[in-house]
Amino acid sequence: MLNLNGKLISSSEISENRGLLYADALFETIKVSAGKLFFWEDHYFRLMASMRILRMEIPMNFTMEYLEEQIQKTLQETDKSQAYRVKILIWRKSGGKYRPHTNDIEYLISYEKLENPFYTLSDRPYTVELFKDYYVNSGLLSTLKSTSKTINVLGSIFAKENDFDNCLLLNENKQVIEALNGNLFLVSGYKIKTPPLSDGCLNGIIRKQLIAIIGQLPDYILEEASVSPFELQKADELFITNTIVGIQPVTKYRKKEFVNLVAKDLLAKLNVKARLG
Repeated sequence: MLNLNGKLISSSEISENRGLLYADALFETIKVSAGKLFFWEDHYFRLMASMRILRMEIPMNFTMEYLEEQIQKTLQETDKSQAYRVKILIWRKSGGKYRPHTNDIEYLISYEKLENPFYTLSDRPYTVELFKDYYVNSGLLSTLKSTSKTINVLGSIFAKENDFDNCLLLNENKQVIEALNGNLFLVSGYKIKTPPLSDGCLNGIIRKQLIAIIGQLPDYILEEASVSPFELQKADELFITNTIVGIQPVTKYRKKEFVNLVAKDLLAKLNVKARLG
């Protein structure tokens, strides 16, 4: 028997779920609009690479076509003209303690409705602050979308309690690596800078897309390099990227207020890639 919130219940699979017990799980979040999976190939290959890094056994039928078919199957009763946030959660099968009995996996696909079918730029005030209570360890594991997100949860609570829209996370070297829910870009004149993966930031899909877009623009120079907190107030623009919102401009960090001219330019190009990709 198990005790769940004061009620005795029979043992169930949830009590052995390794994602619940040990955060031994990965997830992938995908934007789907009018039945089209945005940047699906990038999502798929990131997921496969992450599973290999965590030594999960990838089933033979886990092809890109199979998983897309399963996503479409999950959405079959929905309004096809709408946009959705689809989440694929993958965990190692039950058994063992820290050392699993098997590397075979199980998965769950869920979804929720989104308001915007494409990426739009919010013009509302958006204030950020550093979250300095805990640090993200630099290195490969921090680049994965695992379910071990305690720092992100605590940072979100800190932001809510202090009326910030988001927080920026630091690694153990006190370099700024990302926001709570996405990658970070700084614009200073014609230079655009984003932290490198080696500093521990998420290997984001929109980050990858924007790096490719910026690399083709003659008016900008992109740099992947460590970001000191002192650089934030010197930048002309700050913006955060993730696969659901696309680009979120930051309007204020402490006493510094920012414009969003480059963000607007890049967003238009990102929407074109999303439609064609």
